[in-house]
Amino acid sequence: MPEQKLLTYKGKPLVRQGRFLFYGNPDDPYILFMNILETKKVGDLEVATRVLVQIQDTDDEKLFNDKILKQCEKRSLCDAFDIGVIWLERALKA
Repeated sequence: MPEQKLLTYKGKPLVRQGRFLFYGNPDDPYILFMNILETKKVGDLEVATRVLVQIQDTDDEKLFNDKILKQCEKRSLCDAFDIGVIWLERALKA
């Protein structure tokens, strides 16, 4: 079976599992996590109208609540991804 290629953006993997999206290299200290909380139907498409954005620590030793570095909610997936990428880049530089 051929190996499946991951979708990448700016050299980092972007993976979707249902309503959850993960962006970043799991070997890095932080990743971007997005949870689509609400959607609305626009024509034949489901469009995100509420998205939880989190920068999470990838350290498996930490408790879940201690993993969240920063979080907010946005009204579109585009806005959520924009702010999340900025936050992730800043966290990885620090």
